[in-house]
Amino acid sequence: MKKINLLFAMMLLTLGVAFAQAPPGKGGSQLNAGLGFSSYGVPIYFGADFGVHEDITIGPKISFRNYDYNAAGDDWDQNLTVIAFNGNYHFNRLLNMPSEWNFYAGLSLGYYIWSDIEYGDAKSSSFGLDAQIGGRYFFSDKFGINLEFGGGTASGGSFGITYRIK
Repeated sequence: MKKINLLFAMMLLTLGVAFAQAPPGKGGSQLNAGLGFSSYGVPIYFGADFGVHEDITIGPKISFRNYDYNAAGDDWDQNLTVIAFNGNYHFNRLLNMPSEWNFYAGLSLGYYIWSDIEYGDAKSSSFGLDAQIGGRYFFSDKFGINLEFGGGTASGGSFGITYRIK
């Protein structure tokens, strides 16, 4: 009986890994959400990746961070919203990586909207180009975790979850 249970558990594990194929590939899509890390507040982000080639994804990303601080005896309140569009090359086939892992690098073009409410309601907006490098680990066919450095969130990077739609 123990051998049958062990065999059944191994089959389930094998099926789970076999279906967790990264990157999404042409026609595939996934959603991403999480938190950034920065010395100026904690950005939150949401984004999507759409496979346009077996190794290339493109997609939108939006992030927001608020930073409250005290300087020269005054309280300050800064907000930064970034609306970006990214493109990534996924190295899985090139590096012959296991299907549950995903390693990528790319560029993000973003529109940065900054405001400082306490500093005379100062506002500024501009375009910016960022580079990112990241990876994902899928622990099922639908869900994974991600870690990215750089990437258009106006932070040092981000970590979060990935949900594969198809």
